[in-house]
This record gives sequence, C-alpha cells and structure tokens, in this order.
Amino acid sequence: MSVPTSLPRNRHVDVIIIGAGAAGLMCAATAGYRGRRVLVLDHANKAGKKILMSGGGRCNFTNLNSTPANFLSDNPHYCISALKRYTPQHFLELVERHGVEHVEKAAGQLFCQDSSKDIVNLLLTECDWAGADIRLNTAIQSIEAVADGYQLTTSAGAFRCDYLVVACGGLSIPTLGASGFGYDIARQFGLEVLPTRAGLVPFTLQPDLKEQLAPLSGVSCPVEVSCNGMSFREPMLVTHRGLSGPAMLQISSFWQPGDALAIDLLPGEAVQQTLLGLRKQQPQSTLAKYLNQHLPKRFAQAFNDLNHWQGPLQAYKNSDLEDVANTLQRWPIKPAGTEGYRTAEVTLGGVDTRQLSSKTMAANDHPNLYFIGEVVDVTGHLGGHNFQWAWASGVAAGNEV
Repeated sequence: MSVPTSLPRNRHVDVIIIGAGAAGLMCAATAGYRGRRVLVLDHANKAGKKILMSGGGRCNFTNLNSTPANFLSDNPHYCISALKRYTPQHFLELVERHGVEHVEKAAGQLFCQDSSKDIVNLLLTECDWAGADIRLNTAIQSIEAVADGYQLTTSAGAFRCDYLVVACGGLSIPTLGASGFGYDIARQFGLEVLPTRAGLVPFTLQPDLKEQLAPLSGVSCPVEVSCNGMSFREPMLVTHRGLSGPAMLQISSFWQPGDALAIDLLPGEAVQQTLLGLRKQQPQSTLAKYLNQHLPKRFAQAFNDLNHWQGPLQAYKNSDLEDVANTLQRWPIKPAGTEGYRTAEVTLGGVDTRQLSSKTMAANDHPNLYFIGEVVDVTGHLGGHNFQWAWASGVAAGNEV
C-alpha cells in the first residue's frame, strides 16, 4: 500500500498501544505522564473487559508476595527486572491514592472490596489525567513499518506512531474478544512465538470417572495436588464437567496431555499410622467412618464407594491399610483434558522473550516495537500474579516509549 508522507497531527502520535486491557492501560498512563502523545486502540466496545470479570467480579489486582518464582516462562529470568522495578506495593499505593477499598483474602491476595470496575475506573482516570486517547470499537486492518515508526490502517482510518506497543493479550476467554492478533504481529516482524496452550484452567475427566463424581458437583475440599515436580495445597472443587478450584487451576499450568495428577485428599495427615492405630483401638470401626471425619460427607461416601472399601478395620491387613493410605494421599487421576481457552484465565507460551529487552520490553531487532502483558511468554500462578506482570511490564514499556 502507498504510505502518505505525513498525516494530520491527531493522526500521528508518539505512541500507539494495541489493547485497552490491564497492561495496555498501565503503559498508556505511564507514557502519557512523561508527556508522550498516546493513542490506545482496541476492537472491543469496552476497556478492561478481562479485568471486569476477574476474581469473580472483584479483581484480584495483585499479590503482596509476588516474586519471579511465581511465574512460568521458557526464559525464566526475563521477568525479574520489570517485577523488581514495579512491585505490588507500588500498585497498592496507586489503589489507595484512588480510594479503592480492598480486602486481603488468602495470604497476599488483594481484591476490590466492591467491584472490579474500581480498577478499570482507576486506570481510565489515570489515562485521562495523563492525556492518553482511548479509541474503542476500532479494528486494526494492517500494520506497516515506515520511516521512524509504524503506520496502522484501521476501521477508523490511518494512524502513524513513532513507537508501537502490542498489549492485546492471549487466547484465553475468546468471548471477551481474545484472539491471536498479538502473535500475528510478532510473526509479521520476524519474532518467534512459542507454542500456546490454556493455563489456570479446569480439568475434564474420562466418562466413567466423570459419571461417578457427577453427584458431587459443588463439593469442595482442601487437597495437595502434584504433577511434573510441582505441588499446590489449595481447595479442589468437583464440577459437573470435572475438577476445578484453585488447586486444579494452579496445577493445570504444569500439566501436559497424558499426564496423571497425584491428589492428596488428606494433606499433612499421617494416614497409614492413624489407620493402624484405629484398627488396634477400635477394630470394629470402618474406613467410611474415618473418611466422614476428615472429608466432606458427600465426598467421603462417594470416595468410599468408588474404592469398594467395606467391613471393619480389623479385616484389613497392614498391606491393605498401606494401599488405602496411598490411594487417599496419592489418588491418581488422568484428566481427559482441560476446558481449554473458553474458561482459561491465562495463555501459556507466546512471544519468545529471548527476542525482547527485559528492561524495556522492546524487540531486539525492532527497537520501536514493544510487547507487554499476556501476549509474551510470561505466565503467573493464580492469585493476582498475572495482574502484577501486566502492571510491571506496562510500566517498563511506558517509561521507554
């Protein structure tokens, strides 16, 4: 296409940011406060859609205990610099300056007391104060490198910028408008995109086990789940489709198709020793009674039936009780799969960070092109870490463009 030599001033800005989500808005405000003319473009009809639905509508906006150890990446050192320079305390100070009431649920996990709208409003207010222009309902049709920057052809006409920031997220929750557009941009300019898959996502089960557990839909119990050398001690929730809850969402990021999960239904309990003692002191007692004392009653009954444990404890040999303990503390489940991007909170993989500056988020071979937030291969654990990466990467780029 032919590129005009100049565009009207309102069509030629310092910075264009693609994506009005957490990272994009944070970057826009940061750059705007530095005196940059900033334009944010998004095809959605509303800014911060993923923020609005996060945390059950109350947005787990950071985690006070967030460290680089809470992130997955093929290049694990990449996130360290940005996270050290913009910490959870920095964002908490911003939240408190805006008077957003918040509560700490699990250790370090900060949520809005009222609504996720408070965080979106905070970001939009910051962008307004910083002079950033946000244009929604704007589809980007093409991007072209031009002298000293980039030209974008959009449904609202052509725009040119000196710096282009890609902050349009990953593939998770396509109903909110998620797409692979950010990956397409990366590939267009010669960057490698690592394989992507759904993360922080519920598991589906094989038909037989799904049918056996279906009556337990809605039952939650604390477990410790392990897979591929990682373990999480969090609640597990049985659903009508499979297994969810924080424990399953956390481990899903480390699970690969075909892997089995090992679920400890009684974490911290010395089950075998306890059962040996019970058999000696109360030989007529049953495993069903023991389970009822340690697990939700519906789950205890179903698990007992699933394993066909019958009769008094005195009928069980030492090896039998060892098998029972192993089943309770290393219950092997091989998921059929996950619920996929439809319900995934994040996308694993993405733009290979080896091609980006860890200080600025700029592409090494395209110094005016930046990638931030979920589009890059940095994925946090459940509990506010992914928002902290959005804030930190957005500020890192915003301070450079």
